[in-house]
Order: sequence, then C-alpha cells, then structure tokens
Amino acid sequence: MSLKVVVTDEAFGAVEHERAIAGKFGAEFEHHQCTDAAGTRAVVGDACVAFVNFAPITREVLQAMSPGALIVRYGIGVDNVDLEAAKALQIRVANVPDYGVDTVADHAATAMLALLRKLVVFDREIRERGWTSIQVGRPIAGLSDTTVGLLGAGRIGLAVARRLQAFGMTILAADPYADAATLADAGIELVTVDDMLGRVDGLSLHMPLTEETRHTVNDAFIDRLRPGCMIVNTARGGLIDETALAAGLERGAVGGAALDVFDPEPLAGDSPLRHLPNVILTPHAAFYSERSLDNLQRLAAEEAGRALAGEPLRCPVV
Repeated sequence: MSLKVVVTDEAFGAVEHERAIAGKFGAEFEHHQCTDAAGTRAVVGDACVAFVNFAPITREVLQAMSPGALIVRYGIGVDNVDLEAAKALQIRVANVPDYGVDTVADHAATAMLALLRKLVVFDREIRERGWTSIQVGRPIAGLSDTTVGLLGAGRIGLAVARRLQAFGMTILAADPYADAATLADAGIELVTVDDMLGRVDGLSLHMPLTEETRHTVNDAFIDRLRPGCMIVNTARGGLIDETALAAGLERGAVGGAALDVFDPEPLAGDSPLRHLPNVILTPHAAFYSERSLDNLQRLAAEEAGRALAGEPLRCPVV
C-alpha cells in the first residue's frame, strides 16, 4: 500500500521541508487548509503522517488514518488533538517543543516591558490628543523595582526570566513541576500562586491548556492580584476568561494586558478587548521569526522521517 503524508493546515506559506520528507520515502503528499473536523477527516483518510497546525483532530478524524499513523503538531500545545482517542486508536502524536523558545521569550519580554513603561498608553494619547503628560501613565515603577511572576517555569518561562533579569527585575515562579533549587540557581523564587498574586507588578503566562488550567485567570484570580498588575499571555488563549479580563482592565484591577493568543481565534469582532486603551493585541505571532519558522517545519519534518523510517520519535506526546 502506498504511503500518504498530509499537511492538514498551516500558516507559513510554504511546506518544502514536509514535501521533501514525503518524497524521500516515496509517499504521496497533500497540502490542505482545513478548518473543521469534517474537512480534516476527508483529507487524512489512510494517511500515515499528518502535519497539523490548528485543525481539530477529533476521534472521528483519527479513525480515518492508517493504523499506527503519526500526528505531528506544529508547535508545543496539543489541545486541538484528542489524546485519549489517539491512545485508544494507537495513533501516535508528537509535538515540536523547542523550535522557537527564544523567539516566544523575546515577544513576551518585549510585551511586558511595553506594558510596564506604559508605551501604548502614551502612544495613543499623543495620536488622539496631539500631546500628553506623564500623568496619564502614572504610576510607573523603575524596572529594578519591579517584580514579575511566571505562571509556568518551563523552557520559555526561564528564557523570559533571563531577559527580564537583565533589567534588574525580581522574578517569582509558580509551577507545580518545578524544582526550587534549580530555579534558585537561576535567580528565581519558587512560590505558590496564592503567594505570587499579591506581590507581582507583572504576570507572564507559560502554562499548557488543560481542563485544570482553563480560565485560570478569572474574576476570583484577578481580585487577588496586586492592583494594576500587567498580564502577558503568549501561551494559550483559553488560560484567560476574556470577559473577566476585560472587566478587570476597565475597573483598573489589571493595569494592562498584552495578548498574543485568544479563545477562540481570531478574536471576536465585538470583544471589548479591542477597544481598551491599555491592551496590546498581536495575532498569534509570538512564535514567529524567519529562523524559528524554518526550525519548526524542519523539526516537524524530521520527526515524520523518524516515523516513516521506523525509528523512535524525538518528542512523543502519545
């Protein structure tokens, strides 16, 4: 039986690495832009490898694939893949967790600095009113007097910490899987979420999206924050209850937010987040640089090559 390799969807504009690995093994190659489960199921029939970006990989989709097939998720999160169904159906799932750590960390740290220095507030005031004064941005603490908390202290969280520490910031982290001694060696204090919220001037999210972490940032969470705390999310949109965040921003409980991810995407046209003056919105772009994009597709293709060659996977999830 002939091999079939499919790209269900992508946001990159080219799939040369994926096409090349299919050609190396003499596999049929298809490139699609699926957005729903029905369309995805239609194109993965009998596929032995599917490269997936945001297409929903449901049980029904998985059932259409060849036994022992591989899903390669472009990126870190696999919340669009039914992992329980994949395990039951003996469909393997892999991700690419390390393709763009520095790029995402650069984006998150840049966003935090912009919020803390009130750049967006000043910019909009000048554009809309012709000029302004420092009063509209007060208070602004010195960066060396600022404490930032990380919700999640994996590769990206630690890279964000290194960048912010270069400005003299104090870094706290809350992560049930982190080792206190390892973080201490990196100059980071491991604390509980409850201890963190009242101490930080900024909060950067770096958790996976699970049923347990969905809407971690909700009304009760925001009520426990230090007033005026800034929030940056480059992880997953579902970590934040966007209605609660908008309300917190409007009443000043949250000083500002920089959001690169939303739930769902794209951000709803009538979302109040679009019109708040203390919000930075970017289109799920934190992963992007020319180098990280090439790394992502190359590493995904190499993982597919291992599967097609019968070799162990580098980054198996299931």
